[in-house]
Amino acid sequence: MSSRDTPTAAAPDSAGEVPSPCNSVCRMDAAGTYCVGCFRTLEEIAGWASFDGERRLRIWKELGERRVRAA
Repeated sequence: MSSRDTPTAAAPDSAGEVPSPCNSVCRMDAAGTYCVGCFRTLEEIAGWASFDGERRLRIWKELGERRVRAA
């Protein structure tokens, strides 16, 4: 597995500028539920630019759990 297979940055800890978890491995899982690169849903990917910091942080916090379930 390469370093681009999963988001490697830790979840941000403030509601300031929250970076995208995208790691340029843009491919949906077989069920079409989430991206296998960043583990976001299509709704989360499409809306990321318009989401406030609080919502982005909530998404970041869910990504770790999604990675574990997908493994």
